[in-house]
Amino acid sequence: MRPKFFVTILFIMASATALLAGEKNLKLKVYGNCGMCETRIEKAAESVDGVTEASWDKSTKMLEVTMSDNVDEMTIHNAIAKAGHDTQKAKADDATYSDLPGCCKYDREAKKSGSDCKTPCKKAKKKECDKS
Repeated sequence: MRPKFFVTILFIMASATALLAGEKNLKLKVYGNCGMCETRIEKAAESVDGVTEASWDKSTKMLEVTMSDNVDEMTIHNAIAKAGHDTQKAKADDATYSDLPGCCKYDREAKKSGSDCKTPCKKAKKKECDKS
């Protein structure tokens, strides 16, 4: 009976490894404000082939994505930008951003990344530069 038990355990472990292989997680900053933003951002990320799950936290502005190894990260950034939300690597088209509901509009100037800031972040005033 012992050999069958070990073979069964090995089979289960091999199956679980096969299921998990080829997936990776990604965290990225996505700007938005409310529940409608959350729905739009998650839907945009999940529209990318190979993305199996997306969850956006409005308080941290962080999107967690579970995806296949073969998904290009920029494809996700671009899909979200196309939906009207800026990410740390892709900016939404101004017209698309303007079409967002009022509650979904965030201060695009206050979220400049360190590479866009003209003032070094250590010397910048509050809200002038956001490196995250």
